[in-house]
Parts: sequence; structure tokens; C-alpha cells
Amino acid sequence: MADQLTWSGTLARWDRRLFDAVAQRHWPGADRVLPRLGRAANHGVLWGGAAAAIAVFGSNGARKAAVRGVASLALASATINTVGKWSVRRPRPLLEGVPLTRQLATQPQTTSFPSGHSASAFAFATGVALASPGLGAVLAPVAASVAFSRVYTGVHYPSDVLAGASLGVVAGLVVRRLARDAQEARVVPGDERPAAGAPALPDGAGLTVVVNSASGTASAAGLDAVRARLPEAEVIECEASELTATLAKAASRAAVLGICGGDGTINAAATAALRAGVPLAVFPGGTLNHFAMDLGLTGAQATCEAVAQGHAVRVGVGRFSPGPGGEPGYFLNNFSIGAYPELLGHRLRWAPRIGGGPAALLAAWRVLRAQRPVRLRLAGRPRSVWLLFAGNGTYHGTGPTPRRRDNLGEGLLDLRLVYGGGRPGPRLLAAAFTGPLSRSPVHVATRLRSLRIG
Repeated sequence: MADQLTWSGTLARWDRRLFDAVAQRHWPGADRVLPRLGRAANHGVLWGGAAAAIAVFGSNGARKAAVRGVASLALASATINTVGKWSVRRPRPLLEGVPLTRQLATQPQTTSFPSGHSASAFAFATGVALASPGLGAVLAPVAASVAFSRVYTGVHYPSDVLAGASLGVVAGLVVRRLARDAQEARVVPGDERPAAGAPALPDGAGLTVVVNSASGTASAAGLDAVRARLPEAEVIECEASELTATLAKAASRAAVLGICGGDGTINAAATAALRAGVPLAVFPGGTLNHFAMDLGLTGAQATCEAVAQGHAVRVGVGRFSPGPGGEPGYFLNNFSIGAYPELLGHRLRWAPRIGGGPAALLAAWRVLRAQRPVRLRLAGRPRSVWLLFAGNGTYHGTGPTPRRRDNLGEGLLDLRLVYGGGRPGPRLLAAAFTGPLSRSPVHVATRLRSLRIG
């Protein structure tokens, strides 16, 4: 165990004087309010209740602010519990000067610096305030009261509270920055998309567009653009169960195979186009359209113009083989094993409300207690991993759930690994703050041409 830190000097004396002054002063009504308020904030219960109330009774903007507050709290709490408390092992204050009516029935067993309650309180209030100043003004005095209650009940020095509150504010600012980064435009510069040859189809003759009827209204809007700009194009609508067979037939007779749907539908079309040796025209028709956005396509109209003029770009395609004798499969976006699908599912659900960065933090927070490591062999070596992500091309964005690509033609796999062993929580959270091409004791990110998994 690390030695406990002895605090001395002028600042420590002032810290103790302030602590003693609070203990000796009578605060009317505080004995009934502050200890209860501090207990209500244990484990973030007070802030979780506040977030739930805002989500139920607030506007869309208020709900977004509440979830950003929760994301800020999660970040501050994770930092305090994994780094702060165990880096600076300051003992708790002595209680001889604190009235018994104020003291907690159960004293905290962790070290004193910094104050986790203060960090959580100010993180939640800051996260909310940066998205909704009105709600922030309501929460600020509550957060300050929770922080003060920690000195009032004798479990923290004033400097513990100040440090915790400062960390909470920083957590709120970090979450806001992550949200802003996720909302930046994702259109890829044209010079990073290598050109490829394709026939020009001015009126659409020779283009066969397959539409997954389960894709919904986004696909319907894309079809309207195709019919208006490329009237001679053949359009085939099919059920999801018929998609693979329909794509194979369409690719066998088309000069250009078109696909209108989301990322999963586009991935199936890429396989059919590769096997038939024809170009693929992508008409965005899904919810998120990651592949289309990485190509710089913001709608079906842009694809219509490219088909009419014969403009095409070359992209790399990921290929996986299930084993000797197995038929290879292809992927345009990524391949994953372990916790990644659940992380992605949570992030996609929350991203429209709070932005991609905070959603990624919440996703890690949700799955870190439920997952088990996967045993496998990487390049012939046995490994235990919580998560393996192999992206088709280099993704930008930190951690194990990256978000966008600039160059789809480089022919590299972007590999992210979170190793097994120990508790998954600290490992996933640590990986969430690791750069895209860096290493840490729990996380590896690198680029390679191929990878053997057994």
C-alpha cells in the first residue's frame, strides 16, 4: 500500500482552519438538511433522479442537457475512482471538533482527496448548464450545497471539495468538447478519394437499383431522386429475406449495380458487385449511413449526378475467410468480436440526443459490468480480449468505438484491441481515452494488411 500523504505548510494550515471554522459555527437549519442532502448524493442517486425528472418532464433540449450531465458525472466518477483516490492517499479529517449531530452514521473508508461527491455534483451541474443555462442555474446551488455538506459533516477538508469541484467542471467541459467534435462535418475531401473508371449513364440506362423495402422513409426519398434524375434506371424493391438473391441477379445483368439502404444493405450489395465485377452506386437510405458519409455522400442526388457523369472512386474492401473450404465474406465498414456490438448499439441510441462523444462514454459505462472476455488466438498466440475491432481503413476518433474515415482506398485494417484480464470497467474506460494509433497497458491500436484469428 502506498504511504499516506502528509499535508503540511501554509496551505494545509489554512485548510485545517477553515475546516475547524465550519465545525465550530452554528448554521441554522443545516443539521436537518445538509447531512441528508449528502446522503442523497451517495452513488449519484440524487443526480440520477434529477436526470430522470428532466427526461420525463423536460423538453428535447432539456433531455439532451440531462444526458450530458450524466455523461459528465460518469467521466468524473471514473477518474476519481480509478486515479484520484489511489494517487493521493490523504487521510480523512479528525472528527473531534465536529458535533455528533452532524457526523455520518457510517464513515467513508476511502481516502480523502479529492471529494467524489463534489466532483459528481459539479460534473452533473456543469454538463447540464453548458447545454441548458436555465437548468444549470437551478442545479448550481444544489451542487454547491452537496459539496459544502462534505466539509460540514467532517468527511472532507475544504481543499478536497475544491479539487473535486474543479475536476467536475473539467469533466463537463471535456464532454462538451467531445460532443462538438462529433457534430463536425464529415464530408471527406475529394483529393483523398482515388478516382476509378465507370461508365457514364446520363439517363440511367444500364443502372439497376435494388431497394431493401425494410429500410423505410429514407430509402423512399432516395428512390424519388433516382426516378427524377435517372428515369431509365431499373428499380427493384425486395424484402430483406430476398436481398442476397436479388442482388446477385441484378449484378449479373447490370452495367452498374445500385443499392439504396443502410450500411448492412450496402455491405451485401458490395459482395454482389465484387463477385460480378461491376461498379457499385450507393444511394444513402439508412439511419446513419456511415459508409456513404465517409465517401462524402450526403444524399441520393449526389450519387445520381456521379452515375450520370461516370464519376467513381476506388475503395478498399475488407475480406474474411471462415476457414479452409469456407466461402469468404466482405465488409465495407468493420468486423468485430466481443463487446463492440453492444458498445455500438448503446452509442447509436444516445448519439442523436447528446452527440457521439458523450454517447461513447455512456456506452462504455453501460457495458463495463456485463461483459466477459473472449478467448482466441491472434497471429498464432492465445489471447483474452474484451473487444476486437478491425476497421476497413483508418478510422479517426479515440478509443474502441471510432467513428469516421478520410481515405477508403488505403487497403489497411484499423485494429483496436482491449485486452482481457482484471475488471472490464477500468480497461474499457481507459481505452475510451486512448488515441487511435497508440498503445496502453490495456489497449492496442495499429494498422496492418491482414490478421489471423483462431
